[in-house]
Amino acid sequence: MSYASETDLKGYLGISGTSEDTLLAALLARAQKVIEDYTGRTFEASDGTRYYDASYVEGDTLLLDADLISLTSLTNGDGTEIPSEGCWLLPRNSPPYYAIRLRSSYSWTFDTDGEIIVTGSWGYSTTPPATITHATIRLVAYYYRQKDTGVFDVTVFPEAGVLQVPKGLPEDVRILLEPYRRPIVR
Repeated sequence: MSYASETDLKGYLGISGTSEDTLLAALLARAQKVIEDYTGRTFEASDGTRYYDASYVEGDTLLLDADLISLTSLTNGDGTEIPSEGCWLLPRNSPPYYAIRLRSSYSWTFDTDGEIIVTGSWGYSTTPPATITHATIRLVAYYYRQKDTGVFDVTVFPEAGVLQVPKGLPEDVRILLEPYRRPIVR
């Protein structure tokens, strides 16, 4: 699934008909990947299992390498199940969670080749926030318009005779995405 619908994108671009559908689908996928790479996050939930070795543990806390929305099960490195009342998800108030802290009656333990197994729903949110949807549409519009022009993202200062072409993401998209960048936990 894409962070923005093709219908919303076509409305934004003023496109009717189906002649551009293949291109728009490819651009939506490309924009979603760019947004995920830039923010370090996925903005729709997927159920899955992730595995962690001792290098992800700091004291009583397991640092997660991806956003967690909800925890289904937690298995210690020695194969024992840790019940939900045996840990806290951090931050304590709401997802996305970036770590799991054990309560005082539990500790992380590892067999020789043991790994901590975390099963749950992974992602920043169950569906993309409206800002991410808009950033996706803006980025696809930027890519779409590039196909017809040699000038992409231009700032003109006529009084100084300067034409500036920025590199990378368009500035408005960068501003929309900046608050969503995942902090480096490790």
